[in-house]
Amino acid sequence: MAKRIALVEDEPILQQNYSMALKKSGYEVMVYGDKKNALLAFQNRLPDLVLLDIGLGDEPEAGFEVCRELRQKSSQLPIIFLTALDSDFDIISGLRLGADDYLTKDISMPHLLARISALFRRMELLAATNEPDDKLEVGDLTIDNERLSVKWMQQLVDLTVTEFWIVAALANKPGHVKSRDQLMQAVKAVVDDSTITSHIKRIRQKFQTIDPKFDHIDTVYGMGYRWNNRA
Repeated sequence: MAKRIALVEDEPILQQNYSMALKKSGYEVMVYGDKKNALLAFQNRLPDLVLLDIGLGDEPEAGFEVCRELRQKSSQLPIIFLTALDSDFDIISGLRLGADDYLTKDISMPHLLARISALFRRMELLAATNEPDDKLEVGDLTIDNERLSVKWMQQLVDLTVTEFWIVAALANKPGHVKSRDQLMQAVKAVVDDSTITSHIKRIRQKFQTIDPKFDHIDTVYGMGYRWNNRA
Protein backbone atom coordinates (compact mmCIF):
# COMPACT_ATOMS: atom_id res chain seq x y z
CA MET A 1 0.00 0.00 0.00
CA ALA A 2 1.34 3.42 -0.95
CA LYS A 3 2.45 5.72 1.84
CA ARG A 4 0.07 8.62 2.37
CA ILE A 5 1.69 12.07 2.49
CA ALA A 6 -0.17 15.23 3.49
CA LEU A 7 1.12 18.40 1.84
CA VAL A 8 0.03 21.55 3.67
CA GLU A 9 1.01 24.39 1.33
CA ASP A 10 -0.87 27.48 0.16
CA GLU A 11 0.96 28.28 -3.08
CA PRO A 12 -0.77 26.57 -6.07
CA ILE A 13 2.41 26.23 -8.16
CA LEU A 14 4.29 24.58 -5.30
CA GLN A 15 1.29 22.38 -4.54
CA GLN A 16 1.39 21.12 -8.12
CA ASN A 17 5.17 20.67 -8.29
CA TYR A 18 5.53 18.80 -5.01
CA SER A 19 2.40 16.75 -5.57
CA MET A 20 3.51 15.60 -9.02
CA ALA A 21 6.99 14.65 -7.81
CA LEU A 22 5.65 12.74 -4.81
CA LYS A 23 3.09 10.87 -6.91
CA LYS A 24 5.77 9.92 -9.44
CA SER A 25 7.73 8.43 -6.54
CA GLY A 26 4.79 6.23 -5.65
CA TYR A 27 3.23 8.16 -2.78
CA GLU A 28 -0.43 8.94 -2.27
CA VAL A 29 -0.70 12.72 -1.80
CA MET A 30 -3.37 14.80 -0.09
CA VAL A 31 -3.06 18.58 -0.52
CA TYR A 32 -4.40 21.19 1.88
CA GLY A 33 -4.08 24.92 1.32
CA ASP A 34 -4.89 26.20 4.79
CA LYS A 35 -4.83 25.30 8.46
CA LYS A 36 -8.57 24.78 8.82
CA ASN A 37 -8.93 22.16 6.07
CA ALA A 38 -5.77 20.36 7.10
CA LEU A 39 -6.85 20.03 10.72
CA LEU A 40 -10.34 18.90 9.72
CA ALA A 41 -8.84 16.15 7.57
CA PHE A 42 -6.41 15.08 10.32
CA GLN A 43 -9.31 14.61 12.74
CA ASN A 44 -10.59 11.81 10.53
CA ARG A 45 -7.31 10.21 9.52
CA LEU A 46 -3.64 10.88 10.09
CA PRO A 47 -1.31 10.50 7.09
CA ASP A 48 1.97 8.59 7.16
CA LEU A 49 4.01 11.81 6.85
CA VAL A 50 3.31 15.55 6.74
CA LEU A 51 5.07 18.21 4.66
CA LEU A 52 4.18 21.48 6.28
CA ASP A 53 4.65 25.14 5.38
CA ILE A 54 4.81 27.67 8.23
CA GLY A 55 2.94 30.60 6.67
CA LEU A 56 -0.49 29.66 5.31
CA GLY A 57 -2.59 32.37 3.71
CA ASP A 58 -2.79 35.35 6.04
CA GLU A 59 -1.65 33.30 9.05
CA PRO A 60 2.16 33.63 9.31
CA GLU A 61 2.52 30.90 11.97
CA ALA A 62 -0.32 28.55 11.02
CA GLY A 63 2.12 25.72 10.29
CA PHE A 64 3.46 25.87 13.83
CA GLU A 65 -0.11 25.53 15.12
CA VAL A 66 -0.77 22.55 12.84
CA CYS A 67 2.45 20.88 14.03
CA ARG A 68 1.50 21.42 17.68
CA GLU A 69 -1.91 19.81 17.20
CA LEU A 70 -0.45 16.90 15.23
CA ARG A 71 2.02 16.18 18.00
CA GLN A 72 -0.85 16.01 20.47
CA LYS A 73 -2.39 13.31 18.30
CA SER A 74 0.81 11.35 17.63
CA SER A 75 4.36 11.59 18.95
CA GLN A 76 5.67 9.39 16.12
CA LEU A 77 4.09 10.88 12.99
CA PRO A 78 6.97 12.13 10.76
CA ILE A 79 6.67 15.90 10.23
CA ILE A 80 8.88 17.93 7.90
CA PHE A 81 8.68 21.71 7.75
CA LEU A 82 9.13 22.86 4.15
CA THR A 83 9.26 26.63 4.13
CA ALA A 84 10.84 29.77 2.70
CA LEU A 85 11.88 30.81 6.22
CA ASP A 86 15.40 29.80 7.17
CA SER A 87 16.26 31.85 10.26
CA ASP A 88 17.71 30.08 13.29
CA PHE A 89 14.68 31.20 15.30
CA ASP A 90 12.24 29.56 12.90
CA ILE A 91 14.28 26.36 12.67
CA ILE A 92 14.54 26.03 16.45
CA SER A 93 10.85 26.89 16.86
CA GLY A 94 9.87 24.19 14.39
CA LEU A 95 12.01 21.53 16.00
CA ARG A 96 10.89 22.58 19.47
CA LEU A 97 7.31 21.87 18.46
CA GLY A 98 8.32 18.35 17.49
CA ALA A 99 9.14 18.43 13.79
CA ASP A 100 11.56 15.76 12.57
CA ASP A 101 13.18 17.95 9.93
CA TYR A 102 13.21 21.53 8.65
CA LEU A 103 13.92 22.22 4.98
CA THR A 104 13.84 25.38 2.91
CA LYS A 105 11.97 25.51 -0.38
CA ASP A 106 15.15 25.92 -2.42
CA ILE A 107 15.98 22.28 -1.68
CA SER A 108 16.25 20.11 -4.78
CA MET A 109 13.47 17.63 -5.40
CA PRO A 110 15.83 14.60 -5.24
CA HIS A 111 17.12 15.83 -1.88
CA LEU A 112 13.59 16.29 -0.56
CA LEU A 113 12.60 12.80 -1.70
CA ALA A 114 15.72 11.39 -0.03
CA ARG A 115 14.79 13.00 3.29
CA ILE A 116 11.25 11.62 3.05
CA SER A 117 12.54 8.17 2.16
CA ALA A 118 14.96 8.25 5.10
CA LEU A 119 12.15 8.91 7.58
CA PHE A 120 10.05 6.07 6.19
CA ARG A 121 13.04 3.74 6.11
CA ARG A 122 13.72 4.30 9.80
CA MET A 123 10.17 3.33 10.70
CA GLU A 124 10.24 0.24 8.50
CA LEU A 125 13.64 -0.95 9.73
CA LEU A 126 12.62 -0.55 13.33
CA ALA A 127 9.37 -2.45 12.81
CA ALA A 128 11.20 -5.25 11.00
CA THR A 129 14.13 -5.78 13.34
CA ASN A 130 12.93 -5.38 16.91
CA GLU A 131 11.56 -8.18 19.05
CA PRO A 132 8.66 -7.60 21.47
CA ASP A 133 10.94 -7.65 24.54
CA ASP A 134 13.75 -5.65 22.98
CA LYS A 135 14.47 -3.18 25.77
CA LEU A 136 17.57 -1.35 26.89
CA GLU A 137 18.10 -0.16 30.45
CA VAL A 138 20.89 2.25 31.32
CA GLY A 139 20.61 3.54 34.87
CA ASP A 140 17.29 5.39 35.16
CA LEU A 141 16.79 5.22 31.38
CA THR A 142 14.57 2.58 29.78
CA ILE A 143 14.26 2.30 26.00
CA ASP A 144 11.51 0.17 24.50
CA ASN A 145 12.40 -0.36 20.85
CA GLU A 146 9.15 -2.07 19.96
CA ARG A 147 7.02 0.84 21.14
CA LEU A 148 9.53 3.55 20.22
CA SER A 149 9.25 4.78 23.79
CA VAL A 150 11.72 6.13 26.33
CA LYS A 151 11.23 6.37 30.08
CA TRP A 152 13.32 8.32 32.55
CA MET A 153 12.89 7.46 36.23
CA GLN A 154 9.85 5.38 35.20
CA GLN A 155 8.19 8.38 33.53
CA LEU A 156 7.51 8.50 29.79
CA VAL A 157 9.57 11.03 27.82
CA ASP A 158 7.48 12.34 24.92
CA LEU A 159 10.01 12.04 22.08
CA THR A 160 9.52 12.28 18.34
CA VAL A 161 10.78 9.44 16.14
CA THR A 162 13.99 11.33 15.32
CA GLU A 163 14.60 12.17 18.97
CA PHE A 164 14.01 8.54 19.95
CA TRP A 165 16.66 7.30 17.52
CA ILE A 166 19.19 9.87 18.73
CA VAL A 167 18.69 8.87 22.38
CA ALA A 168 18.89 5.17 21.47
CA ALA A 169 22.09 5.70 19.50
CA LEU A 170 23.74 7.57 22.38
CA ALA A 171 22.56 5.29 25.18
CA ASN A 172 23.48 2.10 23.34
CA LYS A 173 27.13 2.83 24.12
CA PRO A 174 27.34 5.00 27.24
CA GLY A 175 30.54 7.01 27.47
CA HIS A 176 31.30 6.68 23.75
CA VAL A 177 31.31 9.89 21.76
CA LYS A 178 29.02 9.97 18.73
CA SER A 179 29.84 12.54 16.08
CA ARG A 180 27.03 14.31 14.26
CA ASP A 181 27.79 12.18 11.21
CA GLN A 182 27.55 9.00 13.29
CA LEU A 183 24.23 10.12 14.73
CA MET A 184 22.91 10.75 11.22
CA GLN A 185 24.00 7.26 10.21
CA ALA A 186 22.52 5.72 13.34
CA VAL A 187 19.10 7.29 12.80
CA LYS A 188 19.14 6.57 9.06
CA ALA A 189 18.57 10.25 8.37
CA VAL A 190 20.01 12.95 6.13
CA VAL A 191 20.07 16.08 8.26
CA ASP A 192 22.57 18.89 8.74
CA ASP A 193 24.66 19.75 11.79
CA SER A 194 22.36 22.53 13.01
CA THR A 195 19.39 20.17 12.95
CA ILE A 196 21.22 17.58 15.10
CA THR A 197 22.20 20.35 17.54
CA SER A 198 18.60 21.55 17.81
CA HIS A 199 17.35 18.01 18.40
CA ILE A 200 19.89 17.50 21.20
CA LYS A 201 18.76 20.72 22.89
CA ARG A 202 15.14 19.69 22.64
CA ILE A 203 15.86 16.20 23.99
CA ARG A 204 17.63 17.66 27.03
CA GLN A 205 14.67 19.96 27.69
CA LYS A 206 12.23 17.05 27.59
CA PHE A 207 14.27 15.04 30.10
CA GLN A 208 14.67 18.12 32.32
CA THR A 209 10.90 18.54 32.40
CA ILE A 210 10.82 15.25 34.28
CA ASP A 211 14.12 15.66 36.13
CA PRO A 212 15.44 19.24 36.44
CA LYS A 213 18.86 17.86 37.41
CA PHE A 214 19.19 15.74 34.26
CA ASP A 215 22.68 16.10 32.77
CA HIS A 216 23.36 12.77 31.06
CA ILE A 217 23.95 14.04 27.51
CA ASP A 218 27.39 15.64 27.22
CA THR A 219 28.55 17.90 24.44
CA VAL A 220 32.13 16.99 23.58
CA TYR A 221 33.24 20.10 21.77
CA GLY A 222 34.67 19.52 18.34
CA MET A 223 33.69 15.85 18.45
CA GLY A 224 29.99 15.28 19.13
CA TYR A 225 27.85 13.96 21.99
CA ARG A 226 27.83 11.11 24.49
CA TRP A 227 25.54 9.57 27.07
CA ASN A 228 27.10 9.50 30.53
CA ASN A 229 26.04 7.31 33.45
CA ARG A 230 27.16 9.46 36.33
CA ALA A 231 24.92 9.39 39.37
